[in-house]
Amino acid sequence: MTTLSGTGMTLAQNPLDRTGVLGQHHGMTEDRPVYLRLRDSIAAMILEGRVRDGDPLPSVRSLAADFGANPLTVAKAYQTFQEEGMVTVKRGVGMFVAPGAAERLRTAERKDFLENRWPGIATHMRRLGLDVEDMVERSLA
Repeated sequence: MTTLSGTGMTLAQNPLDRTGVLGQHHGMTEDRPVYLRLRDSIAAMILEGRVRDGDPLPSVRSLAADFGANPLTVAKAYQTFQEEGMVTVKRGVGMFVAPGAAERLRTAERKDFLENRWPGIATHMRRLGLDVEDMVERSLA
């Protein structure tokens, strides 16, 4: 079993549940680069509260092993979070979720959804004759 750096937590206890996160997240399509798919799964963990401010993230090697990815690809995914200030690095200890990362991610995801995804969804709904209120009722049922 893989152990998360500095936590003693094994993969079975790991908040990064590949089937749950990958299976449900909108951006996990095969046509996107692997590093972006990995980034999306890490972002989903943060947004869902599976890891919170100050919590450690899996090490590059452990995440690479878990996903069967190249460690350089995982490092590139983590680098995007570092550049955005979403994670902090403690040398020799690991990477940790930065304070306020969830709210900043949520804001960015909302903006991306409303500007880039929703227009296509709304168009598709109109083509299919779907009603927004009906869709909301179905999702709440």
